[in-house]
Amino acid sequence: MIQRRTAVALLASPLLLTGCGGGAEATERRPASGRPAPTASPAPAAAEQAPRGIPGLGPSRAAEIPGRSRQAVVVTGRGRNSPLCTVVLYERTATGWQGGPVWPAHNALRGWSAHHMSGDLRSPLGVYTLSDAGGFLPDPGSRLPYHHGGGFHSPGTGFQGEPLEGSFDYVIAIDYNRRPGTSPLDWTRPLGPSRGGGVWLHVDHGGPTHGCVSIAKAHMKHLLRTLDPARHPVVVMGYADWLAGRAA
Repeated sequence: MIQRRTAVALLASPLLLTGCGGGAEATERRPASGRPAPTASPAPAAAEQAPRGIPGLGPSRAAEIPGRSRQAVVVTGRGRNSPLCTVVLYERTATGWQGGPVWPAHNALRGWSAHHMSGDLRSPLGVYTLSDAGGFLPDPGSRLPYHHGGGFHSPGTGFQGEPLEGSFDYVIAIDYNRRPGTSPLDWTRPLGPSRGGGVWLHVDHGGPTHGCVSIAKAHMKHLLRTLDPARHPVVVMGYADWLAGRAA
């Protein structure tokens, strides 16, 4: 009688195959007793390294970044009621998010709000697209649509008596309560005027803002020349505990 044996298919993942090492053929060794020597268990394959995330962002905040976005400007506030923050531009690569230099920055005088209202002197928490730019000075080579004009003149003084002149030389509109695809000066407010608007990234004047985020002029020029509509840039903005998911 002929005994039939069922072939067992061995499945190997590409990762395991990649982890295999070459070498001489294994041969069975028998000790003096005549019994086969125990064989060593194969070394476990190296686990695939997870893509690098953005430091300081908890899972819920990271999940709010659209999958198609390849650029993220991360604004990290010092505290819920602080006007001080930092800005880092991240680029999504094959191995995860790669961050650039850390830039000092300012946000609104009274810090942050999950329900920004006109005149509350707080910056809105959230993840927002970046669609349009502009400024009082000519286009420095912006990849975003750039709206140039005298409407970006910024006279007066700030909360600490510092001059505001030049603050709007370069701006990038944050798509909070605005219509993307228009000039940053456009006054369309989809959520209504009571919810504020005109929230921008702009040139730092050395003090807190009304609701915007401000960085040095050189850093604004870098953003304008780097942010690419084809890479669907966003801004992720809030104080550190909120970004990490430790605060509501």
